[in-house]
Amino acid sequence: MSYFSDVAALARKDLLIELRAKEIVPAMLLFVISALTIFHFSVPARASQIHQVGLGLLWTAIIFTALLGLTRAFVPEREQGLFDALIMAPCDRSAIWLGKAISVFAFLALAELVALPAFGLFFFNVGWRTVAAVALADVGICAVGTLIGAMAVVGRARELILPLLFLPLSIPIIVGGVGASVLSNNKYLAFLGLYDAVFVLLSWSAFEYVVAETF
Repeated sequence: MSYFSDVAALARKDLLIELRAKEIVPAMLLFVISALTIFHFSVPARASQIHQVGLGLLWTAIIFTALLGLTRAFVPEREQGLFDALIMAPCDRSAIWLGKAISVFAFLALAELVALPAFGLFFFNVGWRTVAAVALADVGICAVGTLIGAMAVVGRARELILPLLFLPLSIPIIVGGVGASVLSNNKYLAFLGLYDAVFVLLSWSAFEYVVAETF
């Protein structure tokens, strides 16, 4: 099998598991809708800076929704004792990272397809810059989060380790996302694109060493 055939097979495996178990996506949907509902009632409707405040809350909801999905990303393999077999499979180990990142991206995108219209209902409609920023941010979130998720899943306190490692690395995503949403220029979109390029390359190249040291 070719490298991309391996990636496709691994991503398809995760998607099929989710279609059967229905654990990650429903939890992410419930969380993001609940978060936006709480934000709606906690922010005064006539706040002087409702636009900036609302966009900041949207990005907060996206980051924590992604964190919820990343926490469960490698759990099925770990609980069923399949990760060792996956590591020993005759494929490039980076294909495991890429396949998992693609599946997490799909789960997060499904949650955002509901979250963005819900945000428009609770606050105001978002523009194309925000949608583009969300798409670019998802790439960086999934790249970094999948790598950290593989590191955290072996620990007993993975629910604690993953946020401690992931949230500091997500700060540039929030800065770029809020900047792209609020300001009418493309420099923050370019910043998100640069973040994606750097961390996709780093995560792809580092995954093999991470699993070698961790598992």
